[in-house]
Amino acid sequence: MKRSAAAEMMDSADNPRELLEEDLMNLRRLNRYLGGGRCVRYGIAQVVRRQHLHQLAVLDVGAGSGDVAVEIVRWCRRSHIDSTVVTLDRDPVTVVVAAKQVAGFAEIAVLRGDAAAPPFAPKQFDCVLASQFLHHFSEAEIIALLQTWATQARRAIVVSDLLRHPLAYYGIQALTRMSTRNIMTLTDAPLSVQRAFTLAEWRDLFRQAGVGKFHVKPLVPFRLSAWIEIAS
Repeated sequence: MKRSAAAEMMDSADNPRELLEEDLMNLRRLNRYLGGGRCVRYGIAQVVRRQHLHQLAVLDVGAGSGDVAVEIVRWCRRSHIDSTVVTLDRDPVTVVVAAKQVAGFAEIAVLRGDAAAPPFAPKQFDCVLASQFLHHFSEAEIIALLQTWATQARRAIVVSDLLRHPLAYYGIQALTRMSTRNIMTLTDAPLSVQRAFTLAEWRDLFRQAGVGKFHVKPLVPFRLSAWIEIAS
């Protein structure tokens, strides 16, 4: 299966509010049942445990509706780690949805901004997290983003994303057809798999970015958990 260059509906700036809000709800459900949160926790845990951290500041770029940030905070609470998570997303509707989803979690701040130009001083965060975000971009854009985020992270960049595979494509296509009529979810869910990379391709992208030693871990079902140690 070749990688698709088609744009996802979510990336359009003029989506109807109701359509996008329902799609975000569907994505939260898919994350919950298909291991999105588990994949993020795995990568974050590797950084925390390898570097013996008791405090953790995370910049969650392309953060969507905040469910991943909540997963991080809950894991940190269970692990007795003081955490701060800043979510960053450029879409105004998504930011409003995220603010509602994370209400009650004092550790989480929701901001609107561009992941390609984060509005923060260098090295303000222990980790920059990109969860199911990088597959939206071209190879050249991904390399540039990783290099930008390396200026923001003191310790690591954590990447949680999809692995491109025909079984993943047909599986998510069937699942979404059975569970929703939302045209954005029906279009973007299988397209996300087509836009993702194989394990070898992810490794090559991290190698080309050249920001530090990287580790990749494939997880079921067709997920990538990766962490890149930032070179000092």
